[in-house]
Amino acid sequence: MQLSCLPVSFFSDIIAGRMTVGEWAQMGASLGLDGIDLSILFVPDRSPQAVKAMRRDIEAAGIRVVMVTSYPDFTHPDPVQRARELDLEEEVFRVAADLGARYVRVTDGQAHPETGRAEGITWAVEGLSRLVERVRDSGVIPVFENHAKPGAWQYTDFSQSPDIFLEIVRQTEGIGLGINFDTGNAAAYAEDPLALLNAVLHRVVTVHAADTAVKGELRHVLLGTGVTPFLELFEHLVRSGWDGWICMEEAAYQGREGVEKAARFVRQTWEEAKRRAARD
Repeated sequence: MQLSCLPVSFFSDIIAGRMTVGEWAQMGASLGLDGIDLSILFVPDRSPQAVKAMRRDIEAAGIRVVMVTSYPDFTHPDPVQRARELDLEEEVFRVAADLGARYVRVTDGQAHPETGRAEGITWAVEGLSRLVERVRDSGVIPVFENHAKPGAWQYTDFSQSPDIFLEIVRQTEGIGLGINFDTGNAAAYAEDPLALLNAVLHRVVTVHAADTAVKGELRHVLLGTGVTPFLELFEHLVRSGWDGWICMEEAAYQGREGVEKAARFVRQTWEEAKRRAARD
């Protein structure tokens, strides 16, 4: 297992320019992370020159970008906007490739009031399928997440409900779309998070380690202090032979200390999961 982090706690600072991506990279390296994650919102200037300069700053810190998180809205009721979302997302993959990222986290779209269940699933599958085809030669792997709601959106994720998520997963089988399994969203919205993981395990490429204070809504807390069954989920991953990137979604708003505590918790819990699996 290798460990990265999406710094949700620092989103507002980075987006507002109070903290640079280079400073985030330096923090991640000093904490011993194997990589860092970025939101596409951290890259307001997507020109090749600006992106290459950002990559130089990151690599100068002695670390790399693992995943870029993005927010395509393929369930928008306007077909013109859906086409625009596809073009914008293709640009995200170009930026991710220039940054040296291995993965881009993708979403299906928002739960627009005008978008019905059947048409939303159809549009989501269509958008994701077309995206995979367009970025096939980018060198960057698209990973679809069981998602909730980013600050950049007006509405919750169309597939926040696990049954819709699983139907989109089923209809995108075999097209080359991986899964970024989010532990916090699973704990918040799935009746049985372990069963949800098991249903998509064959396609899980990356894991977002996130925690929620309660069932029924995503209320971020320091990893390991909420209701997410990390040990059981990690043990299931270990037993399956999974050994990829765990990307912490760190949203405790405790600064550097929050990232450090989260990393310690994830590594210790992963090691305990390995010990449990080895005992059998």
